[in-house]
Amino acid sequence: MKANAGQIRTALDRPSPDIRLYLLHGPDEAAAGELARRLASALGREAERIDLDAATLKGDPARLADEAASLSLFGGVRYIRAGPIGDESMDALQALLAAERAGNPVVAIAPAVRTTSKIVKLAIEARNAMAFACYLPEGEAADRIVLDIARAHGLRTTAAIARRIADGCGGDRAVMTREIEKLALYLDADADRPADLDDSALAAIGADLGEADSGHAVSALVEGDAARLGEEVARLEAEGGSPIPWLRAIQRRLVALAEMRAEIDGGDSVDAVFKRHRVFRGEEAPTARALRRWSPAMLTGALERVRAAERAVMAPGNAGAVLADVAALALAREVKRRG
Repeated sequence: MKANAGQIRTALDRPSPDIRLYLLHGPDEAAAGELARRLASALGREAERIDLDAATLKGDPARLADEAASLSLFGGVRYIRAGPIGDESMDALQALLAAERAGNPVVAIAPAVRTTSKIVKLAIEARNAMAFACYLPEGEAADRIVLDIARAHGLRTTAAIARRIADGCGGDRAVMTREIEKLALYLDADADRPADLDDSALAAIGADLGEADSGHAVSALVEGDAARLGEEVARLEAEGGSPIPWLRAIQRRLVALAEMRAEIDGGDSVDAVFKRHRVFRGEEAPTARALRRWSPAMLTGALERVRAAERAVMAPGNAGAVLADVAALALAREVKRRG
């Protein structure tokens, strides 16, 4: 079943034994995480949580159905959280939905798949599953989220400031929250001790919200050229910029590759996909190489790691750009090893 926002929230708040799988897909991974936590809250603090990743589901497709049918070691409620996953988990999800019994609900997060992917189609067509697309908020919707988060942290601000934060954080709720938490700490603000957030505070400690010349760094990572990536990252950092812009540029590239790969795997021609995504002539060859090199599982895993690095960089008391450097270089070396 394809669910809308109200239906998925209601279903997670009051889980039914008739629904075995809640598939939360799309690029807004933070929103998917919030929805997954609604299921955890509905089941209670004592509920046992089982975590499974894409590699486990691919290597042992029967594991998910087995866990869904198993009793808790402590005799209480249990549920399974799977993710991040992609179409490599198709066999596992099919086994879950076709199993004779499965008393424990599964919430699966698939940030890099599109509505045309196999697992989304499976969940939409199944009577015992729900699929919901989590898209990054844009425009006024993103502004409202920033204003709500700011208000919860005791910050009064304007729509213009909210728009700057939303745009700079790419609509990612988790990143916006970290940015606002940092600003609240700087202004010594809290829900019972409100303060005004203005341009001067944003300029003082806000993340670099502008675009950086990061194209070469993105290309180096996608091609698995760790040496060139190191040079580009060092150049960007020498210019005094934050790693946030180039981490976001990498994320955009990985999402675009995941979308193109899904469309090609779905039967579209390479020429049609390149035209739809406006891949220019000079970019066709490297893009084609990237699509051959990067599997859906690799793209899903890489996107999760880069997003995690960004959130770590924006967290208080972090190691700064070192976290971004380590994550990016590790990915580039992994791509190189896989050929």
